[in-house]
Amino acid sequence: MKLLLDFFPIILFFVAFKMWDIYVATGVAIAATIIQIGWLKYSAGKVEPMQWLSLGIIIVFGGATILAHDETFIKWKPTVLYWLMGGALAGGMLFFRKNLLKSLMGAQMELPDPAWRAMNWSWIGFFAVMGVLNLWVAFNYDTDTWVNFKLFGGLGLMAVFVVGQALYLSRYMKDTKEAGAPDA
Repeated sequence: MKLLLDFFPIILFFVAFKMWDIYVATGVAIAATIIQIGWLKYSAGKVEPMQWLSLGIIIVFGGATILAHDETFIKWKPTVLYWLMGGALAGGMLFFRKNLLKSLMGAQMELPDPAWRAMNWSWIGFFAVMGVLNLWVAFNYDTDTWVNFKLFGGLGLMAVFVVGQALYLSRYMKDTKEAGAPDA
């Protein structure tokens, strides 16, 4: 259910674009993101900082797209979000000596510090590449191709990256049987 909620705005953006145009789709994405954040606040009582950031970016870039009637703004939105996320991870490491991924996910998995560093830097690199790739598709292909890439290409590359990350991290995961967990 959480996965569907996370992709709710982009799926509605895609459907609205296919049915109408980029401007209607942008308005739908703004509304869907506001609804998503409202639902999270109501149901969970809290909204993660990155979700607030995403809401702010869709409102600013989506609003500029609609007001200026220029699709360039919405095409920049994923890149700005990717680069801000990567920048936050890099800034945490370089300026504050804090691994933000470890801070966010340390309770869910136990890894040695070198693995946390490798994971953090790989996400920084992934976000940097995704930002550049988004701009390349946005400004070298038509809007229909960009929208398809945004949904299928972006999510597909994210899935491949996450699987690769899981394979890398699997060597550091403790086997529950070895750790003395009872058999089910």
